[in-house]
Amino acid sequence: MISSNLNPKSQVLSPRRILVTGGAGFIGSNFILYMMEKYPDYEIVNLDTLTYAGNLENLKSVESNPNYSFVHGDICNTDDVKKAMTDCNWVVHFAAESHVDRSITGPAIFVKTNVIGTQVLLDVARELGIERFHHVSTDEVFGTLSLENKSELFTENTPYSPRSPYSASKAGSDHLVRAYIETYGLKATISNCTNNYGPYQFPEKVFPLFITNAMQDKPLPIYGSGKAVRDYLYVVDHCSAIDLILHKGKIGGTYCISGDSEKNGLEVADAILKALGKPEALKTFVEDRKGHDMRYAMDHTKITRELGWQPSVTFDEGIKKTVDWYLQNRSWWERIISKEYLDTNRAKSNKQKV
Repeated sequence: MISSNLNPKSQVLSPRRILVTGGAGFIGSNFILYMMEKYPDYEIVNLDTLTYAGNLENLKSVESNPNYSFVHGDICNTDDVKKAMTDCNWVVHFAAESHVDRSITGPAIFVKTNVIGTQVLLDVARELGIERFHHVSTDEVFGTLSLENKSELFTENTPYSPRSPYSASKAGSDHLVRAYIETYGLKATISNCTNNYGPYQFPEKVFPLFITNAMQDKPLPIYGSGKAVRDYLYVVDHCSAIDLILHKGKIGGTYCISGDSEKNGLEVADAILKALGKPEALKTFVEDRKGHDMRYAMDHTKITRELGWQPSVTFDEGIKKTVDWYLQNRSWWERIISKEYLDTNRAKSNKQKV
């Protein structure tokens, strides 16, 4: 067990109390489950507004744990944030609008949640004297890489060049965190990760969409020619990286987290169809995304060198784990793609619009 920080107000040692924003979402819920298993004495507060992608079913296994609590609130609302953050030592900030396609059709909510929401969290963290603030970001802030030059990778020093409303809003939030570090001395860190996949991912993202469609013998929609490349990171590996950054990362530091698994859309579809024993005829090509970045890939040398982290789950292993999870949890995703669920969350999305 890692010892807790000394609380300067009480001068007594106590277990860490961590606020996790967006803890009912895909990565946030996996992180809560990971931390509660590894650090049973830590207290976790989950602040989530429960938009369409937030699902408390992801956390059923811990909802009765006395060290877990849920606050239904909005990161853009100062009162909600103060309620959740009071008495916490650390903040891990996952909460974000994250689907690129949705940002193209409705960018305003991305700016509100990802930029203004982060600013509210930072202000409250300053006021309450938070000991550690970790901001979770994306590789998309760096723009795009060449398909031809495979040696070219994003690093912590790559200039920002966001190309979608989503990535621009995340770039803005990253810059805010750095500004609060420099201006106010906020004790914060940042990580930029590649595309996550694994259990509990909402079925609008490529892995769960392809898996659930294939299980129903529905087409797998592949953008353009299917040549766009992403690096894929198994979500539990991402959780372990954040764990290390929280406990050992340098204040003010940025860390790139990647999975060493570059695949294009066709390769992802083929791997999923093979794992499920489904025909390649299910692959179908659709109109390409506007402003589609052709390649993301990152170099995780810094976090490997400084903190000893590296991805432990290969792409083939991750595919098997993820497909098996969706096979074993059919009721979870069937409810999510049901008409009743989609209608309810369409109404939520409409209320969100600004």
